[in-house]
Amino acid sequence: MKIIEAAPAPNPRRVRIFLAEKGIDMPFEQINIMEKEHKTEDFAALNPFQTVPVLVFEDGNTLCESIAICRYFEEQQPEPPLFGTGPLECATIEMWQRRVELGLLFRVAQTLRHTNPKMGHLESPQFPEWGEANRERVGDVLAAIDRQLATHQYIAGPDYSVADITALVAMDFMKPARVARPDGLDNLDRWYGEVSARPSAKA
Repeated sequence: MKIIEAAPAPNPRRVRIFLAEKGIDMPFEQINIMEKEHKTEDFAALNPFQTVPVLVFEDGNTLCESIAICRYFEEQQPEPPLFGTGPLECATIEMWQRRVELGLLFRVAQTLRHTNPKMGHLESPQFPEWGEANRERVGDVLAAIDRQLATHQYIAGPDYSVADITALVAMDFMKPARVARPDGLDNLDRWYGEVSARPSAKA
């Protein structure tokens, strides 16, 4: 079993942080997205959507999409529970995971892909207006997360979860996307300092 990834990309990093929190060691194989190695016929045979990461099993079967891969390892090793325990907690974590993934990580990624000329060969055609529209929305999402963190230690409640992993990766990805973090979000700043200090954040 191995994971094929591109280390600089945010979605593979989500899986690496998740595995680090679980204490699971996995072999990784790197491909170069900027050189379109994910667009080859060989890679498309593993993942027709041509995205990373891809979990490749011993029998040749594959599992794609970062959260699906994380859920697989959650079932294999439930402790610590990063998707929650019990109906309400699991549903709450799922709610915030989706909010952060679609509201924050997606918008940051679209900003980078549509405003950075170096991404033009991967995002063709580029729509700079779309990129800038997403850049403008990031601050609103961060403010909503800040309000949530006013009464919760972590994004989905008292315990660190996959929602925090996605949010951390998204906020770190804001730097190469050149998306500024708004001032005055003290709860978000407190949270970011805590999750960034976890050993898994270096994965």
